[in-house]
Amino acid sequence: MSRSRALLQTLVGFDTTSRESNLQLIAFVRDYLASHCVASELIYNEARTKANLFASIGPVEVPGIVLSGHTDVVPVDGQPWSVPPFELTERDGRLFGRGTADMKGYIACVLALVPALVAATLRRPVHIALSYDEEVGCLGVRSLLSVLAQRPVKPMLCIIGEPTELKPVLGHKGKLAMRCDVHGAACHSAYAPHGVNAIEHAAELIGELGRIGQRLRDKQDARFDPPFSTVQTGVIGGGKALNIVPADCRFDFEVRALPGQAPQAVADELRAYAEQQVLPRMQAVSAQSAIRFTELSAYPGLMTDQHSEAAELIAAFCGSRAFGTVAFGTEGGLFDAVGIPTVVCGPGSMDQGHKPDEFVSVAQLAQCDQMLHSMLNALR
Repeated sequence: MSRSRALLQTLVGFDTTSRESNLQLIAFVRDYLASHCVASELIYNEARTKANLFASIGPVEVPGIVLSGHTDVVPVDGQPWSVPPFELTERDGRLFGRGTADMKGYIACVLALVPALVAATLRRPVHIALSYDEEVGCLGVRSLLSVLAQRPVKPMLCIIGEPTELKPVLGHKGKLAMRCDVHGAACHSAYAPHGVNAIEHAAELIGELGRIGQRLRDKQDARFDPPFSTVQTGVIGGGKALNIVPADCRFDFEVRALPGQAPQAVADELRAYAEQQVLPRMQAVSAQSAIRFTELSAYPGLMTDQHSEAAELIAAFCGSRAFGTVAFGTEGGLFDAVGIPTVVCGPGSMDQGHKPDEFVSVAQLAQCDQMLHSMLNALR
């Protein structure tokens, strides 16, 4: 426990907000692993300002277990923190700091296990996978998975340590985030019919999104909350002045789809409605009118079979078969898509994630240490 806490203190001290580089943290982990004679592989982004890290302990010629976490955290801007966000503060059995729950607490426990992993005679390997830019669309892990997909031996299980209060989670929804740009034609508002009001046509598209969302409620899965796929518009902007018919409007929307449902189908349906119903009326007034859709981010859902080997393993490690789902997304669907069975199980609660005074309890950190030692004992 003291090792996990000390490592968490160091990890929280690195400001790895997604807009910043994570290389200082990655260098620390690389050097820490090297001090225990464990080599690391770094996979950089194009600008070489960020990197994923992958390291293996044990016999890599047989399938093993991946312990996976993302190194980036969400911003603290404008949040009323009562403690310094990038310093670890302990109070009343809680460890405060940005990323303590989401998800540097888990990474600290994984790193704390390294000396015991190195000292053990493992029948199967343990892999450590750290990614960047998870918080902005699960972007960084994709290049790491491209490398792993080419390896001759795939892991038998990936444990993603997002905060689940150490309850085994087998599923979450997939997500698609889209931007729609509507371009019309400006004119004086006194002659509004001579222009093409981009805001009004954007509003029509948003209304259609709402109707699509209502239809998605027909197919439900009681394992999720809410039990159906959802659509929502989260950002909108347009217009210059009330007496000018607005030429431009932009809105961002997202689809969170049940596993097995394709979120892209919603975007395709809205695009067809725009091209067949809305755009012809706009272009009848101004031929330069246009509607453009741009994908902002996407990741697949996850639904691991509760009778699979992966589910049995995580149940044995954490001592519970009370499998659940979570509302938030993870990198799990991406691991699963390249043939690596995946579960989500980590210390802390997402109720604390992304908030001021984020924390993980000391008890949860200790319980995570126990879970990982159970895994180690099963691999001896």
